[in-house]
Amino acid sequence: MPPRPRVLRGARAAGAVALAAASALILTACSGGAAASGAGEDDVIRFATLPLSDDPTAATTPVKGIARLLEQQTGMKVEITDVPDYTAVIESVRNGHTDIGIMSGFPSALAVNTGQVDSLVAWPGAKDEPVSMCFTLKDSPIKTLKDIKPETVIAFADPASSSGYFMPTHLLHQAGLEPKTGYKPMFSGSHEMSFVAIEKGQVDVACTSTSMPGTEMFPFKEGEYQVLGESTSMPVALSVLGNQSMGQEKRAALLKAIPQVFAPANAKELGPYAQAFPEGVQPIIEPRKDIFQPFVDIAAVADVDISDLK
Repeated sequence: MPPRPRVLRGARAAGAVALAAASALILTACSGGAAASGAGEDDVIRFATLPLSDDPTAATTPVKGIARLLEQQTGMKVEITDVPDYTAVIESVRNGHTDIGIMSGFPSALAVNTGQVDSLVAWPGAKDEPVSMCFTLKDSPIKTLKDIKPETVIAFADPASSSGYFMPTHLLHQAGLEPKTGYKPMFSGSHEMSFVAIEKGQVDVACTSTSMPGTEMFPFKEGEYQVLGESTSMPVALSVLGNQSMGQEKRAALLKAIPQVFAPANAKELGPYAQAFPEGVQPIIEPRKDIFQPFVDIAAVADVDISDLK
């Protein structure tokens, strides 16, 4: 069942400077403070997640299925904690309030570059496979990226989103479009809210993941929307982030279980997460930090420096 529509709130963003400053402030919030001891040495896996539905009790919520699979593979209890956005996942794991969180490439790069969060397992992105797209509704006068004007309002999901912000910003940059001078950017809060915004005429263009069409989260059928452009691929599609203070037994259990849980055989239970894993790509266990360097370079286009967060 598709998420219930919600009305987009908040004024339209004034421009890229304000957005970049807000992003930098959010990212900097991941720094400072010693990690909490909470997630620690017990046999409970604390899992920070983003709600994929307005109804957290919905039977189709994939997080519940992931938790069951983790419990089966590790023999440990899994506790789920819903948090409001990408940065909250990073902060929760960094501070030891939770053990793990699943993030796409950019949030993972943000986390790893704090030096206080580990990538336990990462899945490389498929080469030459677009990650993001920017689209309009069928009746929009905007048919191509060249039709975007300085007054065009573009909805992005979240300031730490790979497919909902960084990659589409890079796409627009490659087309010669920069925030403030080339268009008016606005953060909707989530992919779903971007869809609501464009459906209600609050924005002219929405940018999202190329995996969204055909899912319950995407409210438009083929022929009801038009794609203006698609981004490049990403070096890392997804990563499971881990708290550095968790016990070695728990960490070892997770390193063994995660590749088995996030496998094609479990696609039905993984739901939308399954679509984010490139087909035929093998996970990297405890990847080196330099795998995330390309994200640092792309983030610079959005005027966000993630090279050395502390």
